[in-house]
Amino acid sequence: MTRGGVEQDEAPLGELVGRLIDQGKGYARAEVGLAKAVATAKVETLKLPFALLAAALLFIIAGVVVFCMTIALALATLIGPLAGGLVATLTAFGIAGGLALIAKQKLSPGS
Repeated sequence: MTRGGVEQDEAPLGELVGRLIDQGKGYARAEVGLAKAVATAKVETLKLPFALLAAALLFIIAGVVVFCMTIALALATLIGPLAGGLVATLTAFGIAGGLALIAKQKLSPGS
């Protein structure tokens, strides 16, 4: 039966708004879950390459240390062990400072 053109079994406006809010929350939770799943999948694919890169960087550091020690030992025969070590250390610090300065210039907003 209708009463004034409105069916009796229609839900009131408050109930409809409540259902809309509940469905909106469910949709938002689903979207957040999807975003988490996508991020997790991307992290899983990048985990091994980054681990290998970290290992490679450790070997690079070891190589630089051995190179600096070789320079220090070679200079030790010419100018003494202390002076050879200091020259090798200052050379390594100078290279590191130069690379840091270049990196700073590349990261500055004006470049």
